[in-house]
This record gives sequence, C-alpha cells and structure tokens, in this order.
Amino acid sequence: MCIIVSMTSTEDVVRRYFSVVADLGSTADDLREVVASDAVFTELPNPISPNGHVRTLDETIAGFEAGKARLSAQSIDIHEILVAGDRAAVRSTWRGSVGDTEIVAHMGGFLTVRDGRVSAHETYDCYEPFAL
Repeated sequence: MCIIVSMTSTEDVVRRYFSVVADLGSTADDLREVVASDAVFTELPNPISPNGHVRTLDETIAGFEAGKARLSAQSIDIHEILVAGDRAAVRSTWRGSVGDTEIVAHMGGFLTVRDGRVSAHETYDCYEPFAL
C-alpha cells in the first residue's frame, strides 16, 4: 500500500490565501478551500473599521462578497513573508478601486496555518489618506 501525503508549506498556503482574497473573480468556495472552518480573523482598528473587529469564517465570507460587489479593481502585493513553523508574518500593500477612487492600505499581518489551511489572520491595516 502506498500512502501519498501532500505537504504544503506555510508560505504556499499564505500566498494562495492572499491570491484568492485579491481575485475579484474568486468565490466563497475558493476561500473556504484555503481557510479552516473555525478560522478567526482579527482586524485591528483602522479608518474603515475604527473599533476593529473579530470575525468568524462566515462573517469574513460575507465581507469578502460585499467587497467584491463594491470594488471595480483590487490587488495585493506581497513584499515579504517571514515563516516560523505554522506562523507567517506578511508585509503587503492592498489596492482597491471604488469607482474612480483608489484606496491603498499598507498591511502587516500574522497568520497561522493548520492542516494546510489558514486558521487565524490578524491584520494591521495602515490606510493612505482618502476621502470617505
């Protein structure tokens, strides 16, 4: 009997997760494929979410879909990923367009990967000045 074990690195999972999040054509099912069902998402206070927020997967998917409905373009540029076991620190830049207005956030994030899926994501978003 031959048992094949798929070993996906923490960095590979994190890159796939950011790719799905950034792709306006991706679906909630695509996100579920890279995120654990009991994942926790923590957004620290910022201009979009002044009090911060802790979300479940279902709440995150609702926001994921709402963002896709509002944005005409979106990208995430990953500048670096530092990995220690199942944890990754990510420095990136998010760009999103609402109509003719581009919003830019410089992000620092800490992710935990468990069994090949993101199980936690804590993000520190620093937005460039914009008009609401």
